Amino acid sequence: MCVYYNENNPFAAQWLRALIHHGLIADGHIDERSIEDVTPNDLSGYDQHHFFAGIGGWSFALRLAGWPDDRPVWTGSCPCQPFSAAGKGKGFADERHLWPAFEWLIRQHGPATVFGEQVARKAGREWLAVVRSDLEMSGYAFGASDLCAASAGAWHDRPRHYWVAHAVRLQQSRQEPCRRTIGRMGRLVQSVSWDVGWPEALRKFRSLDDGLSYGVGVTDGFRNAIVPPLAKAFIESAI
Repeated sequence: MCVYYNENNPFAAQWLRALIHHGLIADGHIDERSIEDVTPNDLSGYDQHHFFAGIGGWSFALRLAGWPDDRPVWTGSCPCQPFSAAGKGKGFADERHLWPAFEWLIRQHGPATVFGEQVARKAGREWLAVVRSDLEMSGYAFGASDLCAASAGAWHDRPRHYWVAHAVRLQQSRQEPCRRTIGRMGRLVQSVSWDVGWPEALRKFRSLDDGLSYGVGVTDGFRNAIVPPLAKAFIESAI
């Protein structure tokens, strides 16, 4: 099996390597380029594709849901900053609005199933409407749910739009063997529970890898990640 991760944040990419090394997420190749630099040919030969991979939450959630590592699927949590209340409010005019690049790759390859999520607020709903329209025009059946982390046992609310698209008429392209590169491996200390308070969660995340810097990078990695138990519940409802 071979899994493709696209993550252009070096800190998060290093985190992915540590998690892969310790078997917590699917084994695979990490592409640190921007998604805008990725071509359809770059994606051949992989069973799964995880874009905006962050710290591997979708791979972990798929495993929790019983989805085999060699079962094809695409995932993508497009940057939320353009549509988040904490962002600058530029929306579709923000350079971090990268759905067009993701959607173009989806159209070129036609994966059977695609999962994603976005912030659940007015701007996020407008974004979701565009995603739904684009995918339905490309031959996908589309569904979404507005879910919060507390519904999966987390201590915080954190509402998100989780969505799934199933190909109706599209076929996956033929795949070829992939060639993986090996990066630096970190030292994993312990797994992290998602049902603890924020200070305790940050303390545990800081102990993940002795080669990763502390502070803002760790906080951002946690804050921008999906909540795997919540994604697990959504995946189970969609398959």
